[in-house]
Amino acid sequence: MVFEGELGIVIGRSCKQVSEHHAMAHVFGFTCANDVTVADILHRDASFAQWVRAKGFDTFCPLGPAVATGLDPAKLRVRTVLNGEVRQDYPIADMRFSVAQLVSLISQDMSLLPGDVILCGTSVGVGSMKPGSTVQVEIAGIGTLSNRFE
Repeated sequence: MVFEGELGIVIGRSCKQVSEHHAMAHVFGFTCANDVTVADILHRDASFAQWVRAKGFDTFCPLGPAVATGLDPAKLRVRTVLNGEVRQDYPIADMRFSVAQLVSLISQDMSLLPGDVILCGTSVGVGSMKPGSTVQVEIAGIGTLSNRFE
């Protein structure tokens, strides 16, 4: 099992094919996410990568502890702690796509509805967790998401 501390974008207004310029008007707020993945099943079948299955089991992708509004995502920093050891500490501004770009790009292919959550991706430092591990995803202005892998 792999942990990935990420920023979650919570959609507040429906959109389809929204421009990057107008994308932020459709964002309600932001939350912390742990994008849990079973990495060893991703390529078990070489002809069909199992991304949905590898990230879609029950209890995967905990979110929280709150949805914060009024934040500038470019100023946020994600810090992920595994069993008391900092494993990730990166600014959202360093991500390949900005929040506005992600909302715009994804809305070109699918409608985004209020309550939908988009994960921004992650940076270096992701790693394995074993049963009994505690993962904390911290983002100032949002809070700390803490979950235990059982």
